[in-house]
Amino acid sequence: MRELLLKMAGGEQSPPRAKAGEIFSAWVGSCLAIACIALLERYATGNSGFPLLIGSFGASAVLAFGAIRSPLAQPRNLVGGHFLSALVGVSCYFLFPGTPWLASCLAVATAIALMHVTKTLHPPGGATALIAVTGGEGIHQLGYLYAFVPCLLGALIMLAIALIVNNIPKAQRYPQFWW
Repeated sequence: MRELLLKMAGGEQSPPRAKAGEIFSAWVGSCLAIACIALLERYATGNSGFPLLIGSFGASAVLAFGAIRSPLAQPRNLVGGHFLSALVGVSCYFLFPGTPWLASCLAVATAIALMHVTKTLHPPGGATALIAVTGGEGIHQLGYLYAFVPCLLGALIMLAIALIVNNIPKAQRYPQFWW
């Protein structure tokens, strides 16, 4: 028990605060990415109720613009994590339509396992899988299209903006790796 308590005490120093330029770059990049996806939703889909902006993109923006050196923020993880998790979430929704609690827990857990196996671990992917199950009629009507639009398309838009914005400051380099 004592060993467990000592592990939970931490022991390392907190990392330094981000520099002003990194903070500004993260602000600009995340603002542009979410704005582009939201404007595309508004103008491309009108008032159809077709969703392009999903909540998990907010968490992806944190990684893609605020933690660009993290393995979880790299292109393979950003794009693959959302796409694979969406496929898993939709599958669980269809396999367990009358039991959302079961579809939800299996969607998230299976998405995590699949992202680990494929080296695409991206924490917002868990939310993407959960949204496929709990997202309501607009999401459910999409079926497997949900994996392509909004998930794949939104992740690709965010990636394109991240490739530009994250490489403007000379001290930054994104991505750290592709595959």
